[in-house]
Amino acid sequence: MSPKPVAAPAASSVEWYPEPPSSGDPQHAPPLPGRARPGTAEGPLPLAAVVPRPAADPVSLTGLAACVEDARSAAQSPRTSPPDPTFFSTLRARLGEAIARLPMAYRAAMGEPLLRALDGMGSGGFARILAMDPGREGAARLLLDLAQAVLQRGEGYQARATAAFQEVVSDLYDGFLSAEDRRGVKPPDHGVTPPLIRWGPAETGPYTWPATATAAFDVKAAVVSLPAANAGGGLLAWPALAHETAGHDILEADDGLREELARAVSKQVLAAKMDPAVAGYWSERIDEAASDVLGVLNMGPAAAVGLVGYFRALNGAWRGMPELRSVGREEDPHPADIARAYLAAETVRLLSFSGAERWADRLIVEADRDVEQIRFGDVAVSAAVARASAAAVARAIVKTRMPSLEGRALGEIQDWRDRDEAIVAVLRREMKEGGARAGTALPRTYSIGTYAAHAVAAAVYEAVAGDSPPSEVMGRMVGVLAGMHERNPEWKEHPVAPPARRPGGPRAA
Repeated sequence: MSPKPVAAPAASSVEWYPEPPSSGDPQHAPPLPGRARPGTAEGPLPLAAVVPRPAADPVSLTGLAACVEDARSAAQSPRTSPPDPTFFSTLRARLGEAIARLPMAYRAAMGEPLLRALDGMGSGGFARILAMDPGREGAARLLLDLAQAVLQRGEGYQARATAAFQEVVSDLYDGFLSAEDRRGVKPPDHGVTPPLIRWGPAETGPYTWPATATAAFDVKAAVVSLPAANAGGGLLAWPALAHETAGHDILEADDGLREELARAVSKQVLAAKMDPAVAGYWSERIDEAASDVLGVLNMGPAAAVGLVGYFRALNGAWRGMPELRSVGREEDPHPADIARAYLAAETVRLLSFSGAERWADRLIVEADRDVEQIRFGDVAVSAAVARASAAAVARAIVKTRMPSLEGRALGEIQDWRDRDEAIVAVLRREMKEGGARAGTALPRTYSIGTYAAHAVAAAVYEAVAGDSPPSEVMGRMVGVLAGMHERNPEWKEHPVAPPARRPGGPRAA
């Protein structure tokens, strides 16, 4: 039996960044146990006993330019991901071995369904899927990405960085969908198992295949991709994982949420007495706008700083101009870069931690450095209108209570509080001093209640402040995250496999 046909809406991966140059234009799996997460009301450790309350002043952005250059260099790196497995018999054999090294939840949600799909299509069906998608943008890309996610994990590709990457994605997804955060809200309609990760090509940037897309092959978990070069460089690419995992994958998990958010955004912008065209511009781009907001709710100001810096880096790498773009073309599903920077800043302003207002003001100043004539599709808008509309959009997405979430607002489910900033302040010293460079366990005084989102945020804070080179911070962050992953109960019995030494197979770098 052939796999289900891949319908156009379900077959699309969701990219964090608009128009990569490569294209020119750009429920049955057992759930993993929930974990307490940043922003939850309760936590197992009273942080006040560990570290004093952090100052409200935002960190300096003295090192942002160096971080942009670091990310630009990684985006232009010749380092490539493992070659796609295009020989059916070899792929089938390798998958059988790799699946056995996955935790039970991932064998049930991804590995076994993928094998059944391959067996159903046979070598002829597999070849037809590849032939019908020579540009690797639809069904073939999805199928190969699913295979890569299983193989890279099972065969030990980039073992330490893979552990770190998986920990961030698992933390962000589990954190939003956990019972602790969603009390009183029904389980998600799709994808209760956190995404599996894969390292991809540089030209695609970060992207995800939500569970609604992977269902085309009966797989019940998403796949999140990050360029392989970011395993060892380009720190500012890592906050984009909050956009992909806590953003796009969450939006797809609850039926109707996207449409409810689009209506709320249109209503809020119109209530602010703005041009209906501006309201339509934002509501038509709800996927990207809401994902940006959710990223900030889950990672705090670091997600907003990362957005500004990473966009500058990719524009520098791909177009020779390391600045935010002020024009959002009508056919582009992403809002203009400058609009997204304002949206991220205004979302920070709505967070609960005591420094939120000053952080937001600092982020607005940083975005303003790149402002030119702003266009939302065919409509020219002033910077003041762009900022005001972004503030209205942020309020709508964060504050509106949604029927699909049993009357809860996204900002009630996830938030960034002073406790989170306190954890980040402690971890930031770890990023500065390098105690976890080799992936050693974190000191017990703050390991309980400390999660991957905190570690990424701490690394971003330290690097953009200019206190440590981004390359050094990156290595320390990966060590901290890999140490967390070693103790993650969902993965503890299935650590990253040693590198596979097989002809043509992926090899650890």
